[in-house]
Order: sequence, then structure tokens, then C-alpha cells
Amino acid sequence: MRAFIFPGQGSQAVGMGKALADASSVARAVFQEVDDALGQHLSHLMFDGPPDDLQLTANAQPAIMANAIATLRVLEKEGGIRLADKADYVAGHSLGEYTALCAAGAFDLATTALLLRHRGEAMQAAVPVGQGGMAALLGCDLATAQKIADAAAQGEVCTIANDNDPSQVVISGAKAAIDRAIEIAKDHGAKRAISLPVSAPFHCPMMQPAADAMDKALADARIDSPLVPVFANVTAQPVSDVDTIRKLLVEQVTGMVRWRESVLNMADTGVERFVEFGGKVLAPMVKRIAPDVEAVSVISMDDIEALAKSL
Repeated sequence: MRAFIFPGQGSQAVGMGKALADASSVARAVFQEVDDALGQHLSHLMFDGPPDDLQLTANAQPAIMANAIATLRVLEKEGGIRLADKADYVAGHSLGEYTALCAAGAFDLATTALLLRHRGEAMQAAVPVGQGGMAALLGCDLATAQKIADAAAQGEVCTIANDNDPSQVVISGAKAAIDRAIEIAKDHGAKRAISLPVSAPFHCPMMQPAADAMDKALADARIDSPLVPVFANVTAQPVSDVDTIRKLLVEQVTGMVRWRESVLNMADTGVERFVEFGGKVLAPMVKRIAPDVEAVSVISMDDIEALAKSL
């Protein structure tokens, strides 16, 4: 059994997708469709920068999605492969859940681009710059991270944002609380605590205005039943029901990304091979979570050709 997986924010870099676009008309068509949907030359920003503009949440989210979908489409169209025949599940990390839903046919490409642009803008607007923060706790499991967050909160928001793998948990909340967490992390058993260069405190209750905005946007969006079940971030369980998908995407804005549990649950259902499209972030996490499974990252044309031969 296989799962196709899709990365989240932080995997963006200037030059992303350029070699793929140079090599494949299929990839170029994906980037053009996203550009047209957004009314913006996002592909130019992806290929050539400037980096500061690409890092903006409202640009990074649709860019990461476009790059991953372009990679998948090249595999499908040039490799003659159907996702429904080769993947048993799809999943994505945070914004990657939208990419996964697009990959599985629940959203069309233009809708996905517009939703992610709206999501990025809403998340950025939810909390004034400087009032929130996020930190990665390294060498730290979920229980330890929870103790650190609880001790640092002192009446402010400080919660688990991403349970990434057995040695990496990300916390999110008010800047002062996150600063306190970084100070006390080692005393509570973490090896290191690193402040993340993000513009807002994602996946915490401070994002409620963004969740409300996405509730409205998703109410008007067309969602079809996915070709294969999608493992949802907030439940770490497979979902195919359209109304449930819609509800969970709203909850995801403020909720914890349960990536470690999702991978374990997919492995428990029999998934032995995880294929990450458009990044090299999730596959290493997968190996730390479930060392016995196979996990590969597919980025280049060579990667796509090698994958096509192995499927």
C-alpha cells in the first residue's frame, strides 16, 4: 500500500519548479493555470524571487501547492499513471492537506490556489505582526512539549501546533509565552528550542479569525468526493465525506497538525511506501516516525522517471 504526501509551509525556495517547467509542458500548464486563477505571475516569483516576496504566507501557500501538483501531474500525464490506481491514501502537512485534496480530485486546481491565497491572507491578518510566534522544540516528544507549553503559558496562548515526529514538536501562541517556552525548554527535557521565522502564530487559538474566514470561503467552494481517502491533520484519520472534509479544514486553522499520528495510523493500515511530491521535508519525518517503511521525495524529472518505473 502507498500514500502520496504533500509538504507544508517552509518548503518554499526561489527556483522551485523552474527545472520542471523547463523540462515539461505539463508542469508549465499547471503553473499557468495557477497564475491565471490568482491573476498574478506567481510562477515568476517561484522561479526568480525575490525571496522576501515568496516567503509571504499568501504567496508561499499557493506556490508550494502548485509545485507539488505540477510534480504529480507530470508523473500522471507523462508516466501514464493514475493516482487512484497507485495511491491508497493521500495526506498533507497543514496547507499540504489542500494539495492532497487537489491531488485526489476533491478540489480543482484553480479553486485550490484561490483557497490557499485566501487562507494565507486570513492567517496573516488574524494576528498583528509581532504579537505571535512559533518555536520548534527539538529532541522532544509530545508529552514533554505539552509540559513546556503549559509552564510557559502563564495565562497567554501557548499550545502545540505541529506534532511532527518523535523528536520534533512545534509550539505556537503569544510571543511572550513562546519566548518563555524557549527559555525553559532545556530545563524541561528538550535538547534545543528554536524560534521560527514565521509571520504569524499558526495552528493555535489566536488564528480563530482566520478559521472564521475559511469557514465562509469553504462554504462557497465546490468539493467533490476524493478519489482516495485523505488523512486529516486534526483527526489523524482517513476521511472521504465532503461535509466532513469541509468542517475539518476549518478546524485545521486553529487545530494541531497531528502528523506523527497520521503516519503511524497509515502504517498501521498497511501503508509501506510514502511518496512525497514537491519537497524533501516529510519523507525524512516519515522515516523517523516509522523506520520500517519506505519514504521517497520526488522533486526532479529524474525522480519522477525513477518513481514511474517503480510503481
